[in-house]
Amino acid sequence: MNGPAPQVPDFEARVRASFAKQGLMRTLGASIARVSSGAVELVLPTSPAVSQQHGFTHAGAVASIADSAAGYAALTLMPPGAGVLTAEFKINLLAPALGERIVARGKVVKAGRTLTLAQTDVFAEREGHEKLVAVLMATLMTVEGRSGVDD
Repeated sequence: MNGPAPQVPDFEARVRASFAKQGLMRTLGASIARVSSGAVELVLPTSPAVSQQHGFTHAGAVASIADSAAGYAALTLMPPGAGVLTAEFKINLLAPALGERIVARGKVVKAGRTLTLAQTDVFAEREGHEKLVAVLMATLMTVEGRSGVDD
């Protein structure tokens, strides 16, 4: 990624520790697939527990992992001791989320001192092929003194 460098050398451990404290991600069954500077990929296995009445993965589950991927992408670039909170997001649902798993790839578009803009592309993986099913744009705020790991 061309952009700001991480301000914390062990940013991946920081992201993973914070993610481990997320009750919703645990409830949904989501996990971290990749962490790099300014980017995070989350994976959600599909199951009846996260489906809606037509058998697709529920938009709420899709939005949740998309928001978390954007937030954790932003966290990779935040200063020591700071945490991240979503201030706003907009999601476009492009197609039903139908597949064996849902993959959310969050990336920082522009990192700022107080606000960061991130985008998440969400794909449904089915029989080895990916289909773009949603795009989320998020504004995330830096929260000083609330790392989300030690508090």
